[in-house]
Amino acid sequence: MMSSQTSKTLYLECCSGISGDMTVAALLDLGADEEVLEQVLESLPVGGFRTKVRRVKKAGLDVCDFDVILEDAYENHDHDMSYLHGHEHVHEETHGHGHVHGHARGEGHGHLHPQAHGPGAGRSHAHVHRGLEEILHIIGHAQMTDGAKALAEKIFRILADAEAKAHGVPADQVHFHEVGAVDSIVDIISAAVCLDNLGVQECIVPVLYEGCGTIRCQHGVLPVPVPAVSNIVEAYGLKLCLTQSQGEFVTPTGAAIAAAVRTSERLPASFTVKKIGMGAGKREYDHPGILRAMLIEGAGTSNDTDCIWKLETNIDDCTGEALGYVMERLMEEGARDVNYMPVYMKKNRPAYQLNLICTEEDITKLEQIVFEETTTIGIRRQRMERSVLARTVETVRTSIGEARVKVCTVGSGVRKYPEYESVAALSRASGRSYQDVYALIARECNDSGQ
Repeated sequence: MMSSQTSKTLYLECCSGISGDMTVAALLDLGADEEVLEQVLESLPVGGFRTKVRRVKKAGLDVCDFDVILEDAYENHDHDMSYLHGHEHVHEETHGHGHVHGHARGEGHGHLHPQAHGPGAGRSHAHVHRGLEEILHIIGHAQMTDGAKALAEKIFRILADAEAKAHGVPADQVHFHEVGAVDSIVDIISAAVCLDNLGVQECIVPVLYEGCGTIRCQHGVLPVPVPAVSNIVEAYGLKLCLTQSQGEFVTPTGAAIAAAVRTSERLPASFTVKKIGMGAGKREYDHPGILRAMLIEGAGTSNDTDCIWKLETNIDDCTGEALGYVMERLMEEGARDVNYMPVYMKKNRPAYQLNLICTEEDITKLEQIVFEETTTIGIRRQRMERSVLARTVETVRTSIGEARVKVCTVGSGVRKYPEYESVAALSRASGRSYQDVYALIARECNDSGQ
């Protein structure tokens, strides 16, 4: 049984950059259920790896380390510092890019995943270049929640777009030399599972600190930040701070995770820290690689006033299919809500007013989507104050399966609302109507006091 988790705002402090393994380690240290993660990894149709979670020392601090240990055939140079930054000649058969993680050996408890059953399974060498379709197949056949699957897919699509732009090919033709490697697949899926397990809905990422210089990859020697990271930062409006430290601190996997989960770049004026998790990086640079993750409560998660932005535009020459599609894109890319309102414009033309609400950080990205996908030539902006209730998301066990429930505090009382995705999934699985399943979940979680 998955334990019930309380959702808080997650703050990722990326002063030493961010990578996939650092993120997973920080989230496990924060309280993500390691057994749930192991069950998901056991179900992956991919083999040639095992995972290890242990405690290590970084600058004298006790931090968590998440390690994906590969069979010899799948090894690469990710933590070979002379290869990554020495740039001396290395034999022709290199085994991947410096953006895949998890090879340090050490004492700890491991989990072996010896067999591969899906796309790319059973290959005897490390040069497995999986495309996006193959990776989505792996995610789709893993035993994980719908929320974790959706997040993992979002991270990979962000990477696909970034690599496609870097190489000048369509996203569906990208073959991930880096991301398609076994350890990066495990890192990304593990991060999605841990975030879902923690019930994270809001995530603050103020800035990503990056190094300088160059790094060797399968394509040759590239400047830091590498093109995929630069493309993600540009596309999602992530703030980047370049330091004088030689090395790559922000990997494409780390940047994609940050882009996928970030809902704000601004910390509340004041907040309380509920729990801290620290994840270790593997590479040795001039300062220790540690990602600190905090569960916090502040102005953005209490019954208080905060600010949101409303964007609106009138459209009188766009098809219903196009409007439906743009709504899906806007919601996927971070819009808090999207709706259409029928209006009459000049010359008595029937039209629709598109309204969406979003954070200030997402304005540029979402406006670009509206311009790309509709016929509008102008968008109005309005800054609005709002009052929000303190809310959490819990996973509860019912007589027909596990369900996620939103819990809102109203004065001294509590209201519980079953989440749509859980109700729909249990409706399909049980063959019962949506209304019956919704009522059952609400009744059982209230009766049991969960």
